[in-house]
Amino acid sequence: MAAALDYTPAKAEVADAQRRCALDVKVMAAPRTDWKEHILPDEAARFEQLATELRDAPKRAPGDRLRALHAKGVAGVRAELTVRDDVPASARVGIFASPATYRAYVRFSNGAAVPQPDSKPDVRGLAVKVLGVPGVKIIPGLETATTQDFLTIRDPYAPFLSPDEFVWVAVAAQNPLTFLPRALFHLGPARALHLIKELKSKLSLPYPSAAVSTFHSALAIRFGDHAVRFSFAAEDPGVPGAPSGASATYVHDDLRQRLLGGPIHYQFRVQFYVGEDLTPIENTAVEWKASDSPFVPIARLTIPQQDIDSEAGRTLAAYVESLSFDPWHAPAEFRPLGALMRARNSAYRVSGLRRGAQPEPTGTEWIA
Repeated sequence: MAAALDYTPAKAEVADAQRRCALDVKVMAAPRTDWKEHILPDEAARFEQLATELRDAPKRAPGDRLRALHAKGVAGVRAELTVRDDVPASARVGIFASPATYRAYVRFSNGAAVPQPDSKPDVRGLAVKVLGVPGVKIIPGLETATTQDFLTIRDPYAPFLSPDEFVWVAVAAQNPLTFLPRALFHLGPARALHLIKELKSKLSLPYPSAAVSTFHSALAIRFGDHAVRFSFAAEDPGVPGAPSGASATYVHDDLRQRLLGGPIHYQFRVQFYVGEDLTPIENTAVEWKASDSPFVPIARLTIPQQDIDSEAGRTLAAYVESLSFDPWHAPAEFRPLGALMRARNSAYRVSGLRRGAQPEPTGTEWIA
């Protein structure tokens, strides 16, 4: 006990604690607004070409309506997004400006370009479409739409150096047998092995349940004058769920069992830009660490009790599958930021057109 009482923190520990405290205060009080994007003059045409490559990569049956990625929807549900009454001034933007509750549709998905068993390693997604959102929207032709989308995956950052690298990997991965030699040649041995190691590490993480997981934007969006990354963090995980691989539909089955027993809650949080070194906009391979930019909770996503396998539940799921979830479905004050986000502007539109996605919902079609 005496040793513990006599303990004196090292200077480095004190300095680190002071730095974190200063960051906490800075982020909460006045986040920086000097973030920048670096837009290349030829990127719009290049991103259109990348979108076409991504759309055409999977081998599709004639007339299928699958997405270019996240082809398998494991559940489509109704939900509510409730804005907190203690949102800091810097985050009072758009629908987060004042306390309110918005209806929403939520799609849980697996990231592969073709549907496969839940037991296979995969990127896991949670996409939210909020209804009744006022304001002029970004996408031409959808300016009067009353929706706003938030797309997330389990990974807090995207390990790719550019949209070109991301699309090359996504296309090449369609043929696993040739992926390694092609990656070694195309990316170079050092980059290929580093990226493969990262991807393997991410895909091998256990996924016991979507209800106990945290999902991240991994990329930045504008938030009024600020820039943020956001996430949905499970609030009340409860039991851990079924072991990964328990069945080909275990993610869906786990969600059904949980929702039969009661609601699932996620905390919607943002991390503010604090500087290009720690929270870069264009470099998506850098994680925005909580120690550098603390999570600020501003809303709560609630998926209420429901039977996703009932007749109404299956009707709802089919409707959710027919929709397009796109980070560019947003007002201008929430514009996506960075090259990978700008490339998604083309990719999601091209994919949605190929699928014949349904028009944006108005709320009048709400399926209870």
